[in-house]
Amino acid sequence: MGLEAQQASVRAFVEREGWTLVAEHQDIASGKDDRRPGFQAALTRCRQLGAVLVAARLDRITRRAHTLSQLLEEGISIRAADMPGADDLMMRVYAAMAQKEREIISERTRAALAAARARGAVLGGDRGWRPSKPPCAAAAAISRVEQATRTAHRLALELEVLRAEGITTHQGLARALTERGVPTPRGGSAWTHTSVARILERLPAQIAKDKTFGAGAGR
Repeated sequence: MGLEAQQASVRAFVEREGWTLVAEHQDIASGKDDRRPGFQAALTRCRQLGAVLVAARLDRITRRAHTLSQLLEEGISIRAADMPGADDLMMRVYAAMAQKEREIISERTRAALAAARARGAVLGGDRGWRPSKPPCAAAAAISRVEQATRTAHRLALELEVLRAEGITTHQGLARALTERGVPTPRGGSAWTHTSVARILERLPAQIAKDKTFGAGAGR
C-alpha cells in the first residue's frame, strides 16, 4: 500500500468509528525500526491527548511483538484499519505472527545467499551501471526545503499548545519540546533555541504572525 492508500484507509476507519482525526504522521521506513521520527511523534501525541494510534495495517506501527506489548501495557490504544474488530489480545497475537514471519523471511534470505555463494555466484559489488545523468543538486535542494516545510507544519500545533501554556521564548520552547519527548526534525531528542527558530521561519506568515517568540531565558 502506498502512502496515499494508507492515508485513505486510516481516514475512512476514523470516520466509520465517529472519531476525530487530530494529527497525521508518516515515515518512509520499515516498520521494524521503532526509532522512526514520525512514529515517535505519533506516540507523543497519543500520550498527550489520550488518543488512539491508528494505522492502515498493524505492521505499519511495528513488526516487533515486544514493542506492541509495551505500548499496550503503557495504556496506548492501538487499532489497524484492516482489522477493525481486533481487540488488544488479537493485536498481540497478530504482532507475534508478523514478527515470526519476518524472522522466517530473513532466515530464508540468508540461506538463499549462502547457497548462491556456494555455487560461485558473485553477490554485490560494482556491476558497471552508471546513471545517464548526474544527480541534480537543484532538485535535491528543493526536496530538502519541501521536507523541512512539511516538518514545520507538523510541529506548528505542538508549538501553539506550548505557547497557550505561556511558554513563549525559543529557549523555553526548546526545553519543553525536549522534556515532552517530541523528536527534532532530524529525529534527535534534544531541541535548541536555534532549531525552534528555524521551524518558525518556515511557517507561513498567516500562521507565524501571531507568534512573537524571543530568544531570552525563562519561559
